[in-house]
Amino acid sequence: MSSQIAKTKYGYIEYCIEGKGSPIVFIHGGHSNCYETLCHKGFDLNRFQLITPSRPGYGKTPLDNNRTPKQAAHLIAALLDELSLSDVIVYGISAGGLTAIELAGNHPQLVNKLILASAVSQKWLDPKGKVYKTAQRIFSPRMEKLTWGMVRFFVRLSPTMIAKSFYPEFSSLPSHSLDEKDVKELIKTMQHYHSGNGFLNDIDQDILKEVKQSIQCPTLIIHSVNDGSVSISQARNTHHLIKHSQLIELNNKWGHLFWIGKDSDESIHHTLKFIQEGETNAKID
Repeated sequence: MSSQIAKTKYGYIEYCIEGKGSPIVFIHGGHSNCYETLCHKGFDLNRFQLITPSRPGYGKTPLDNNRTPKQAAHLIAALLDELSLSDVIVYGISAGGLTAIELAGNHPQLVNKLILASAVSQKWLDPKGKVYKTAQRIFSPRMEKLTWGMVRFFVRLSPTMIAKSFYPEFSSLPSHSLDEKDVKELIKTMQHYHSGNGFLNDIDQDILKEVKQSIQCPTLIIHSVNDGSVSISQARNTHHLIKHSQLIELNNKWGHLFWIGKDSDESIHHTLKFIQEGETNAKID
């Protein structure tokens, strides 16, 4: 799978497309880019067309003047215009949640349904907190290549050790013996991770509750009670604010990364069931 670059009225944006059928736009999380595929798990490429842009500051999409979730949403909406797409399903993941919400709230003519998966949906980190300050240090544009380079170096030496060290970042459950398949899925996902300018921009983002209240499309909020990265309270609060929303609370081992593990089938089942209710047949021209 190779990426493409589109020139829009709001700037350049990198994206990948695979599959054919009903279009789903994936708004990836932190440290990721358009090559993110973990969240594609369970989607039939003969039924769905999966469009994944790199958010501003990630991959080959410049941060430029698209720093806020609203500006990023305008950029992605412009990409959809370039692709002659409308009536899409928007799937917001983790730190991409704010942009997904802004896209649904500000461009209702483009969005048929909204899915928020382990999504950040309000101010995420406390600027005075230890996690925020650590992120500022190790994921700065000067340091992030070294940080991820070291992670990939140790992955080659001991993938299981790296998986165990990252597990508490994703799940609030006690560490346990990890299945080899789970380790491989996590390591495969992390292979393309880079923070670029995007992650430090993400941790300063916020959104007005009025944007959530304005969303009219059917919305699925799916989140783990064991999420070690984004509190379940964010999902519950957003469910309260989005009128036509349903909340699925998972009790899975991998918490934030509910696409990994034997219990990942549950999240895939709920997601596909939601999508297939009145499935859109829009396609790229």
